[in-house]
Amino acid sequence: MKAIVISRLGGPDALVLQDVPDPAPVAGQELVRVHAGGLNFADIMTTQGGYPGAPKPPLVAGREFCGVQESDGQRVMGYAQWAAFAERIAARAELLWPVPEEWTEEEGAAFPVNYFTAYLAYWKAGLIGMEKSEPSTVPRVLIHAVAGGVGTAAVQIGKLLGIEMYGTSSSDDKLARVKALGLEHGINYKQCDYEEAIKDLTHGEGVDAVFEMLGGEHPNKSVRCLRDFGRVIVYGSATGQKSELDTRLLYAKGASVHGLWLTYLSLKQELMRDAWKQLSMWISQGHLHPVIGHVLPMERAVEAYRLLSEGKNFGKVVLKIS
Repeated sequence: MKAIVISRLGGPDALVLQDVPDPAPVAGQELVRVHAGGLNFADIMTTQGGYPGAPKPPLVAGREFCGVQESDGQRVMGYAQWAAFAERIAARAELLWPVPEEWTEEEGAAFPVNYFTAYLAYWKAGLIGMEKSEPSTVPRVLIHAVAGGVGTAAVQIGKLLGIEMYGTSSSDDKLARVKALGLEHGINYKQCDYEEAIKDLTHGEGVDAVFEMLGGEHPNKSVRCLRDFGRVIVYGSATGQKSELDTRLLYAKGASVHGLWLTYLSLKQELMRDAWKQLSMWISQGHLHPVIGHVLPMERAVEAYRLLSEGKNFGKVVLKIS
């Protein structure tokens, strides 16, 4: 079968399209014929050797997909640690979900990582369920890279939760498009310091949570954007820089920093079931729609990876596999 293979460490240039053996499912796995795959920053990091737990090259790339389950012909979307960008994958049965009837295969491939990550970020921030408890103040969240895959998912979910949302991006055009999804406050970080913008927009109060996936200096800046007892939810390091965190910044506000790693949380079956129960309800009500910016054939995988790594995407970058 054809597959996108990480032949060596070295970024997108290390990707090659080649024939590999068909996977052999073991107990608890289902064989899926893959039609589309969703691209994530974790895939970029894997080509560079920076993603924890990934095997050494060569290995088949990709961690989310949409296709047809060969045992019964059901359309499914799924999550894996690698090997998704191939014509077939042997996937864990508990990490396969039915594709909504009205969705395309590209939308199915754009769902698992984005929406589970965004949902679990709100959960880690203590904001899931707050819409039922009628808080005295409207919760505020700052979403970095708000025009990306997780960012656009977080905006759709935040709108349902009644969150006041602030988001950073590199262009006014991207911010305008995310505002159409429900973002209230867009911050072009190339035109102003988002830390100062948050102070101005919140009259010095800050936000309740920051969804942080940049790394480098940004965990510290994000902590300074919090109001009392706020939380920074860290789920990535898109800048490629080692995260810096001065824990002394946490003391004055009673603030905290929480890690979110879908690789780990996906092993928690009860948590994933609860998340899917809510997400699937929102899907059935027509509230969630994956945002797709680019769809490229698997032969153009290098180009797709570069689009994402250079921040030129809006929403999801999807690869057509077969």
